[in-house]
Amino acid sequence: MSTHNDRRSMTEALPRVEIIGKNGLRYYDLTNYWGHGVPQWPSSPNLNFRTLKFHAKDGMFVQQIEAIMHRSTHMDAPLHVTENGGTLTDYDTWRFFGTGVVVSIPKGKWGVITPADLEKATPRIERGDILIINTGSHHKLGDNDDYYAYSPGLYKEAAEWIVERGVKLVGVDVQALDHPLGTKLADHGPGPSHPHLNDEYKALTGRDILDDFPHWEPAHKIMMGAGIPGIENIGGDVDLVTGKRCTIMAFPWRWPQGEGCGVRVIAVIDPDQKFRIETGR
Repeated sequence: MSTHNDRRSMTEALPRVEIIGKNGLRYYDLTNYWGHGVPQWPSSPNLNFRTLKFHAKDGMFVQQIEAIMHRSTHMDAPLHVTENGGTLTDYDTWRFFGTGVVVSIPKGKWGVITPADLEKATPRIERGDILIINTGSHHKLGDNDDYYAYSPGLYKEAAEWIVERGVKLVGVDVQALDHPLGTKLADHGPGPSHPHLNDEYKALTGRDILDDFPHWEPAHKIMMGAGIPGIENIGGDVDLVTGKRCTIMAFPWRWPQGEGCGVRVIAVIDPDQKFRIETGR
């Protein structure tokens, strides 16, 4: 496993795998790994592990973990960005499972995912779909500015489009639900944690960041405010199902006070159409 100091992309150690079950279903894991050495969102505390018991001494293995929940592939709840907002258990459970699409919307440094990008994406995004967006950024996952500070992302207009289209869950392969220049990395909320970004943006565009990104985390607030769960840091085998319609599932913890938690995101394809959901009889 790559370590925090390893300069390689964290995705290099993860094989691309299609798992064929005994029932004929094809399973694809769209989750990045979680554990020691996982990249940290800038300005957030580290992920620490402590071994409390081990087999040679205790006959068992037990670890203690100190971390915030917003690490690797995880789901946010409204409470994370909105005072008195809903928690993980306030989401409707029907949103965590169902038909969805994995769409390719390639974007480079600071690229903005627009309503036009979403409208022309294939397969077509239908009302009631789970939506997974592959910008290609998951290939840069690591302890680096390319993945975090220079990431592309969603912003206000795309979030409004997603709500209007009736999408039921969103996952993105970037550092956050919002474009990085709409977060505290720039001059928003408790920021800027990265004040040099404004100079870099102005040198590139001739404009201040706040000219083009005046709102603080609008995608979080708009989508989750409409009851749409948001998943950050999609990765794993997402390339294998990009451009496909799949059954997708991602279940958070049953945590009444939870503002976020790790999730395992799985896409399933049934090529033979022989599987069924049981009737309960």
